[in-house]
Amino acid sequence: MQKCFCIWKLLCTFAVILKNMNFYTQEQMVDKHVGAKGTPARDEYDEQVELMLVGDAIRKARQAQSLSQEQLGEMVGVQKAQISRLGNGKNLTISTIARLFKALNQKVSLDIPSIGRVALW
Repeated sequence: MQKCFCIWKLLCTFAVILKNMNFYTQEQMVDKHVGAKGTPARDEYDEQVELMLVGDAIRKARQAQSLSQEQLGEMVGVQKAQISRLGNGKNLTISTIARLFKALNQKVSLDIPSIGRVALW
């Protein structure tokens, strides 16, 4: 009986704690700590997130073909360290993205709302 009472008391305490907590969405947290959409800090943050996602896509495509960073680097004519940076979303340009995905035999396109999709290669 003592054990049941302790569990019940713990659950009640937890319920009170949850009731008094404020929960925030990711968007609210980013607004609070980085800045609202449209501010220079937020624009920079959003750009870095997008570059990181492109880098992640490069890494996943490379790994799906069981290629090492060094092997992909040899395919496109860059050092392993550069492939590492690109996989982390650093030093990315449209031409570099196109070269990498072409070497990986992956189609890449830009989606431009006013024009539509534009193939990079």
